Amino acid sequence: MPRATLTATAIVTVALAALLAAGYALGRGLVPDQHPSNAGVTAPGTDPRHANQPPDAPATRPPAPGPSHEAAPDTQTFAPAGDGPYGTLTATGTSGVALTFDDGPDPRWTPQVLTLLAQYGVKATFCVVGENAARHPDLIRAIAAEGHTLCNHSWSHDVDLGQQAPAFIRADMLRTNDAILAAAPHARIAHFRQPGGAWTPAVVSACADLGLVPLHWNVDPSDWRAPGALTIEARIRSQLGPGAVVLLHDAGGDRSGTVEALQQLLPELLGRFDLESLPAHTP
Repeated sequence: MPRATLTATAIVTVALAALLAAGYALGRGLVPDQHPSNAGVTAPGTDPRHANQPPDAPATRPPAPGPSHEAAPDTQTFAPAGDGPYGTLTATGTSGVALTFDDGPDPRWTPQVLTLLAQYGVKATFCVVGENAARHPDLIRAIAAEGHTLCNHSWSHDVDLGQQAPAFIRADMLRTNDAILAAAPHARIAHFRQPGGAWTPAVVSACADLGLVPLHWNVDPSDWRAPGALTIEARIRSQLGPGAVVLLHDAGGDRSGTVEALQQLLPELLGRFDLESLPAHTP
């Protein structure tokens, strides 16, 4: 082919390539941008800081550990009964002092506590765990037979119970009541104590629905930490006053310090206060 013809062909080819490139660029400019790839982006709910947080939950609401994320009721929908958290009861309402024992019954420690109370003629309140009541119905019967009052302390001592749905909380309370009444059919269960004192509006509302007084405390020697009898005694002496509700434990660990402290405290306290069980009726 003549050189002139080759040159003309090359020029035409370059021109056509330039026109095609310009047309392609113009077409890309008219197409909307596509969404970027999700590769490397943490999907909602996989960030460990929000692992249990429902996607529509308010920022101020703590993550719910259980299967339900139903919102708790408004705190203004029920009347408070006392001056504790969410209106929980912290005082006897009299000059008397109430000794309360949590987490039992326990086959080792509960009988020792009952023996001491009987020795000094003291009536107390036992906040019992449902599964322990089911395991040891004889101890529930002994508590009731000796004139002490019984309090619902949840089925399995679930500190996070208040984060569950209202129906779940109510079912837990009813199951525990059933276990107590199966052992002591004539017992009157007037109070509920939230494990760990982790009260929520949903728990207090469930109490109101079931006719249970939410029971807190105002004297806490932290005997559950087993600090020793002398420390338990000193803490109770420093905090105690008329109308006090004392938090103690007859289960959940080594309660030898609590038993030893009671041996020293009961005669002393009887000289200063009336020691009484909490009333077996709602206010």
